[in-house]
Amino acid sequence: MEGRPNILLVVADQLVPFLTGAYGHPVVKTPNLDRLAERGVRFDAAYTPYPLCAPARAALMTGRYASELGCYDNAAVLPADEPTLAHYLTNAGYETVLSGKMHFIGPDQLHGFRRRLTTDVYPAGLDWVPTQDEQGRFVRGGHARLYTAERAGVAPWTKFFSYDEETQFRALEYLRERSRLQPAEPFFLTVSYHHPHDPFVVTPELWDLYEGAEIELPEFPADLESTYSALDRWANEAHETGAVALDEDDLYALRRAYYGLVTYVDRKLGELLAVLEATGQREDTVVVFTSDHGDMLGERRMVQKRVFYEWSVRVPLVVDVPGGDGGAAVSHAVSLLDLVPTLLDLAGVPAEERLPAAGANVFAGEQPVFSEYHVEKVRAPSFMVRDGRWKYVYTHGHDSRLYDLEADPGEWRDLAPEQPEVVERLRAMILARFDPDRIAADGEASVRRRELVRRAMERNGTRWDYQPFVDATTQYVR
Repeated sequence: MEGRPNILLVVADQLVPFLTGAYGHPVVKTPNLDRLAERGVRFDAAYTPYPLCAPARAALMTGRYASELGCYDNAAVLPADEPTLAHYLTNAGYETVLSGKMHFIGPDQLHGFRRRLTTDVYPAGLDWVPTQDEQGRFVRGGHARLYTAERAGVAPWTKFFSYDEETQFRALEYLRERSRLQPAEPFFLTVSYHHPHDPFVVTPELWDLYEGAEIELPEFPADLESTYSALDRWANEAHETGAVALDEDDLYALRRAYYGLVTYVDRKLGELLAVLEATGQREDTVVVFTSDHGDMLGERRMVQKRVFYEWSVRVPLVVDVPGGDGGAAVSHAVSLLDLVPTLLDLAGVPAEERLPAAGANVFAGEQPVFSEYHVEKVRAPSFMVRDGRWKYVYTHGHDSRLYDLEADPGEWRDLAPEQPEVVERLRAMILARFDPDRIAADGEASVRRRELVRRAMERNGTRWDYQPFVDATTQYVR
């Protein structure tokens, strides 16, 4: 690879790394991700900075913590004057293009990208502001109902498959046209899929792919509820997990459908890599595969994200730099925040042309990694820090948990009472970086502002959803 590389960033949604072949799962079929990991570097402790879609993606694109951006939930506006990876790479001479989901909220739906090839799958407006009713209950919830056999299973097609098929078609078309036209500038292409995010509905072919396969089901201790933290209880309340059985039939249908959706995304990755290879662009392209966060998928009888257990907060991360160390694995913790400095380094963007970022190059070595979660379906700011073997979770004004991930990878034994010095050290690290009281006040004020604006937008019929432009008059033979 000579000169500035092309960069292909592939993002899945709600993909649990443990349920991929690349991370050692014996059943889930991900041959393309497996091969990418064999050729590139697999990061075995990669974390989301925020276990929720829009804030995680805002943090990924800017290299800043979501609470610094004011992006607390799935209806929080990313300010248009925040420099993103796309802004930096545009200024470095890249053609910056987005196909698929990025969950940008606000009137700016480009955030530095020169072009978007599709609209977003979710609303760009303030539709999902996390307001509460008179009893203090969050008015949008009930996600656990999507995790039952009644809702997870088989259908001929869904609009979410349509979305990912459009995302893929436009991305492949772009890569083929790049090869045909051979422009001088390198590309930064982000391809971002909806799947394997809920609803967990697969085509018959994907369902049949796991006929007779061993489907792992989570097991719960008899005293499960005694292990719940305040954060866990809030998440269960909002998701209404107590209103559904989540019995063996539910969990089987959920996991089997999820396996199929993971394979679906893997096939999309394979198609992208095949087109790069066929068009002679593969050896000039850095490829990054990741996800915005995970999903509890019934572990601890919990669903969705919004908590700091490994199933929720860990993400797959594979970075393939042509000519790099094939098949390497990195065990120390890294963050999605680290992608901005890593990709800017690979693109040769000088340090003096960048603003300070929270992350560091993923190849730089071990450092503490933080994650945070606030406002949406929770009642106090919450934080996580991973430092070596230790993971510490702190919910401001409520409780905390300490886990030794080397001795207890399932996070069942809270060591906070036994390790007060470790707790004090890790809590101090969190409080040195974050101000929980400021975050709580700012989050509350933000919800009030946005709910007022949401009501006005609704009355006015104002929409911010992106409308991609295709000029058919110049597209083919004219």
